[in-house]
Amino acid sequence: AETRRVRSDDEKRAIIAEASQGYRNASAVARRHGIKPSLLFRWKKQFSAPLAPDSTRAQTSFVPIALALPPPDVAASGSKPHSTIEIEVASGRKLRVAGDVDIGVLKRIVAALETP
Repeated sequence: AETRRVRSDDEKRAIIAEASQGYRNASAVARRHGIKPSLLFRWKKQFSAPLAPDSTRAQTSFVPIALALPPPDVAASGSKPHSTIEIEVASGRKLRVAGDVDIGVLKRIVAALETP
């Protein structure tokens, strides 16, 4: 049975350097050293890819969030809740609007109701 040979990093780099010379055929260099060409290319990739310093790597972080669940009756029916907001202005007038009303529009309505 053929045993696997363990090569040092220096040996791997020497083989890569030999195969990287412009006039050399990488597959022929691999065969001459008794390795598969795919292993030679893996070594090339391993030793040529510099690791990025920690300062340039993208920082990953987790942010805690909380999601409010819809009320059980709304979740079961699958429809949106029909909420209304009731506002009583200083003059005593009451205003009822849908819960999804545009804030800008609501401000203009309340301002109009408060003017004498």
